[in-house]
Amino acid sequence: MSTVPLSRGDLLRALAVVVIWGLNFVVMKVGLQGVGPMLLGALRFAAAALPFLLFVRFPNLPLRYVVAYGLAQGLGQFGFLFLGLQMGMTAGMASVVMQTQAFFTLLLAVPVLGERARFSQGLGLAVALGGLVLIATAHGEGPGQMTLAGFVLTLGAAFMWAISNLVARLASRLGDYDPFPFIVWSSLFPVLPFVALALWMDGPQAVVAQLAGMRWPAALAVLFLAWLATLLAYSLWTQLLKRHPAGRVTPFSLLVPVVGLWAAWMFFDELPLLQQWLGTGLVLLGLVVNQLGGLFRGRKG
Repeated sequence: MSTVPLSRGDLLRALAVVVIWGLNFVVMKVGLQGVGPMLLGALRFAAAALPFLLFVRFPNLPLRYVVAYGLAQGLGQFGFLFLGLQMGMTAGMASVVMQTQAFFTLLLAVPVLGERARFSQGLGLAVALGGLVLIATAHGEGPGQMTLAGFVLTLGAAFMWAISNLVARLASRLGDYDPFPFIVWSSLFPVLPFVALALWMDGPQAVVAQLAGMRWPAALAVLFLAWLATLLAYSLWTQLLKRHPAGRVTPFSLLVPVVGLWAAWMFFDELPLLQQWLGTGLVLLGLVVNQLGGLFRGRKG
């Protein structure tokens, strides 16, 4: 793998991903103002998959990996996240809590993949856990406050993101594959489960009414989530990981909550409580400890 510094183009790609993923949570909130969480999931993944299936070949992987990734990353991650946002999770705090997927991935990778955890990773996990406790205890039921139900559902979304990370790692052991066809085809499999959940939770009449009354902000939110946050950002991120060591690329993800908190303040006037600011700082510190430990180890090696 290349050891050259990131080029100007690579830096722009990394910053583009950070901005897209940071704005992602505000866009989700906008989409949920027009349609229910399960219908938003169905529309998002239909837009990411259906227009491209005729032009994109099935990835060079066994079907079970594509299905498992689609259900974990699609139905699991975004099903929990959309429901959590509807049930009172603020956009800014969601951008922070979702970063705990890195630690869930670490905890699952040890028994499932046989990976060894570094001391810095355990220390970072402990620091971030303290931050999550602070964030969780700052919940409330007032306007603009994060609810406990929303927080728990968002943690569930981060856990499902970690599951999808494990599926992707297991798939990579079978050989190199193009990420764009993988994400396009895996996006197909959550669509019908999302439709079934929307019909069950909201009822057929409500689903039809939501579709008929859908306005342009919700439609643009669906396209943003499908084409920018999924297809474009995922492809750019994977290109960076192929060109440079993971330790040089992944620290950019620490900027996602920064953009997310700023966007939530700008668009929804969300202002975290002092306890949530402290918790956010601990979560980000835990991520930094995790990343820097890997960088120092790599330099020593």
